[in-house]
Amino acid sequence: MKYKKNLIDKMTIFAIVLWSVVMLGISYISVINDYEYADALAYHEAVVSTKKDLAYRSWVASHGGVYVPITKRTPPNPYLTHIKNRDVKTMSNKKLTLMNPAYTLSQMMADYSELYGTKGHVTSRILMNPINKADSWEIKALKEAERTKKSVYEKQLINNEEYLRYLDPLVSQKSCLKCHAFQGYREGDIRGGVSVSVPLKEFYSKAYENAMNDFKIVLFIYVIGMIVIFYGRKFFTTMLRNKIKNYEQHIYSLVNIIEKRDSYTAGHSKRVAQYCAIIAKEMNYSSRDIDSIYRAGMLHDIGKISTPDSILLKPGRLSKLEFEIIREHVVTSYEILRDVDIYKDIAEIVRHHHEKYDGSGYPNGLKGDEIPMLSHIMILADAFDAMTTNRIYKNRKTIEITLNEIEELSEVQFHPLVVKASLVALKDIKLDNQISQRPHTKLEKERFAYFYSDNISKAYNKDYLEYVLVYNHEEMFNFKYVYSINLHNFTSYNDKYSWSKGDELLKNFTEELKSVYSSDFIFRVYGDDFIVLTKELFDLEKNMYKLENVLKNSDIKLSCKCFEIEKYNIKNIDVLEKLTS
Repeated sequence: MKYKKNLIDKMTIFAIVLWSVVMLGISYISVINDYEYADALAYHEAVVSTKKDLAYRSWVASHGGVYVPITKRTPPNPYLTHIKNRDVKTMSNKKLTLMNPAYTLSQMMADYSELYGTKGHVTSRILMNPINKADSWEIKALKEAERTKKSVYEKQLINNEEYLRYLDPLVSQKSCLKCHAFQGYREGDIRGGVSVSVPLKEFYSKAYENAMNDFKIVLFIYVIGMIVIFYGRKFFTTMLRNKIKNYEQHIYSLVNIIEKRDSYTAGHSKRVAQYCAIIAKEMNYSSRDIDSIYRAGMLHDIGKISTPDSILLKPGRLSKLEFEIIREHVVTSYEILRDVDIYKDIAEIVRHHHEKYDGSGYPNGLKGDEIPMLSHIMILADAFDAMTTNRIYKNRKTIEITLNEIEELSEVQFHPLVVKASLVALKDIKLDNQISQRPHTKLEKERFAYFYSDNISKAYNKDYLEYVLVYNHEEMFNFKYVYSINLHNFTSYNDKYSWSKGDELLKNFTEELKSVYSSDFIFRVYGDDFIVLTKELFDLEKNMYKLENVLKNSDIKLSCKCFEIEKYNIKNIDVLEKLTS
């Protein structure tokens, strides 16, 4: 779960960063485009303005200049004195003066500047009129125009205000030489240019307004995108949480099924998980580690799914081979969890929960720090639950005794740091007194006794009788009387009629014995001896004929003895054997 959640968190962060970068990029590009468009509009205005002026100049040039009345605004051009007919009189004796193309262009550009704020004039590196003197940028632009024969433009600050400066070269035509030939120009030469400076303030104001509108749109889209991202995160987190929850419910259900196979250890995994979490918390582990070890505790015995019932459910002591088989559940648990993404982080914890600090554990015989610390915690938690739970042949221990033994096993079975924390964390644990491996319900007793059933007669066997006598003082048994029923000459019957006939007779006798006694606890302890445990005294003589009827014509004789358990202090099968011999 943590792994997947972290992946979603990382993907969310990545999506937020990516979306923010994309939107920031779009905003940046939008602003750039708005201001580039403003520059383009200014450039277009400069070009249009220049082309209109040049179109008029071209018309004036095509007529060799125009004559206009001499007024204050249009006085004679002092730089055209070398032209004889600069000034003329009309038939009505009205004085006119020649206005050459450059002069008319200057007049028009002055008017344009007053009307629209666009500054412009005709300039040249070889001046006729000093008022048209080129500034530093125009000198540079004129040189570039002379070289390329193309217009030149550039943004520049003029009196702290930004302008687009544009210069269109003037090509000398034949009509131009009338006034400018004395300057050395020939037809086709660049004799100067029309310089225009368009103020960018108005265009940039519009660009800013457009940029702000674009930004609002981008911001709206950005917010929508962020809502989608966080909704997506919530959706996928919820979906993952539900998926993990459902998955873990199935896994925990599987654990419950496994534990229900072995009803005497039901709840063991949950208790181990709780003890693990308590110890880890005492050792100041992070919430993530505590969560991991809790889940590991819940699943540490999942490998028992592969353990045969005949071994897993066996209430008695295991043989060496059976113990080797049940040990395999550790590796199986590891392999099951390792192959599931959400449990990979706990698989290693589970793998080592039967190792020991001194290296005498299994499956790998690791020791000390070779074992992960969280596994050390589980080793102790698992042992603590085993020690405080009633076992078949071993009563549970108190918390105080258990912790004392754990302390003695520090650096032998348990890690000393884990022991130190456990002595604090587990001292006040409340144990459920009902926790026991011993059966309580009739069904549990039947399942329990299944492993103590005699194969021939289907009565219980000697091992179960031993167990019942040991724990007879407990409420679950509490029998008062023992009936010893002996069959005599049974060996002769086997020799005469065969063992199979003998087995059949034993089955029939057991069935009749069960019908005669109200007790469910009938045991075949030796080949031809039976024991019956009852809570009340039973008059066997009244029903003896039923048992003898089964043995009719078999030469087998029947004898019966009754003993009061408390009176004779019958606590084990050895005492009973001495009484019946």
